[in-house]
Amino acid sequence: MRRVDIQARIKVLVVDDNYDHANGIKELISIESDCDVVGTAANASTAVAMVKKYKPDVILMDINMPDVDGITAIQKIKKVNENARIVAVTGYDDPDLIFRAMKVGARGYILKTMASSQLIYAIEEVAHGKIYLPSILAAKFFDHFQKSFKEETAVTTGEDDLLSYLTRREEEVLELLTQGITYKGVAKKLFISETTVKTHVNNIFQKLQVNDRTQAVLYAINHGIGRKNNNIKAAV
Repeated sequence: MRRVDIQARIKVLVVDDNYDHANGIKELISIESDCDVVGTAANASTAVAMVKKYKPDVILMDINMPDVDGITAIQKIKKVNENARIVAVTGYDDPDLIFRAMKVGARGYILKTMASSQLIYAIEEVAHGKIYLPSILAAKFFDHFQKSFKEETAVTTGEDDLLSYLTRREEEVLELLTQGITYKGVAKKLFISETTVKTHVNNIFQKLQVNDRTQAVLYAINHGIGRKNNNIKAAV
């Protein structure tokens, strides 16, 4: 039985800088569903242009992209079409990433390692106005949501409170930065991509209200992170 009537085929836009992965998703959707892939985009600006041109029902957004990351790309798309239905696609089950994707407007979140049937189901659920979050990720998302809500509503009583806004992963990244480790080195130690490290660093800058790595490191040292690294100030 066909899932969707031929008169209401779901139009899908795939946004992924990896050409092979984007075309693999396109082929998978064509073979295993009644959806139509109206195009693929390798960056945010192309994605925005294609959203305007094709008005897709669902946008599959890779989160780890160079230049403009997926979170920022979602925000750009929402500016031109506030009703855009977006499914974040990534290889990371980081609850902070899930939270930020949903916060800026994603209607679904799925891992690249999940079965193709789940991707098709996610597309169909989101296309019909629902939210899609696999059960394996739901608990992580809501735990992080509750923690973030408490942090946002808490009254800031002093400068030290800024560190409390960092997620556990951001704290790990910041502590490694205080050791003079490069972004590439941080990525290797935490088993994440360098693009993801840069995304975490940008979030750290915003939360600590600083403009660059040096200021972030000095703030961390002055407020208890990395003090055991005696030579760090010379390395910054």
